[in-house]
Amino acid sequence: MAAWFYWALLSAVFAALTAIFAKVGIRGIDSDFATLARTAIIIVVLSGFVWFAGKWQDPFSLSRKNWLFLCLSGLATGASWVCYFRALQAGEASKVAPVDKLSLVLVAVFAFAFLGERPTFREWTGIAMVAGGVLVLAFKR
Repeated sequence: MAAWFYWALLSAVFAALTAIFAKVGIRGIDSDFATLARTAIIIVVLSGFVWFAGKWQDPFSLSRKNWLFLCLSGLATGASWVCYFRALQAGEASKVAPVDKLSLVLVAVFAFAFLGERPTFREWTGIAMVAGGVLVLAFKR
């Protein structure tokens, strides 16, 4: 299998742990403050990782387009985290996480619309199955 698959699988594992740890961590505190605390931890950890891995780059070497889309991505990430933590605080992790994974379907649709990616019929079928699974899990009784 391609290397991207293993990284994506690890991402899924860590995302699942994120939901569990966050659900426990936000008990008794404001979800927005919890998001800020988590973000501060991420900044420290990633800064250290990038520095010690020798991957630090001069921020001024990035193009305006790089900065624009990284800023937009950062804003979208922040909005996603705020919404996710509020949803976790109000609902069950086993219901919140599947709805959050509807992002898989939306990524495919947005990549089709804006990036020119063309999933095959087989891939669209899988994407539709994910959407159906999200609905089944989110609205279980």
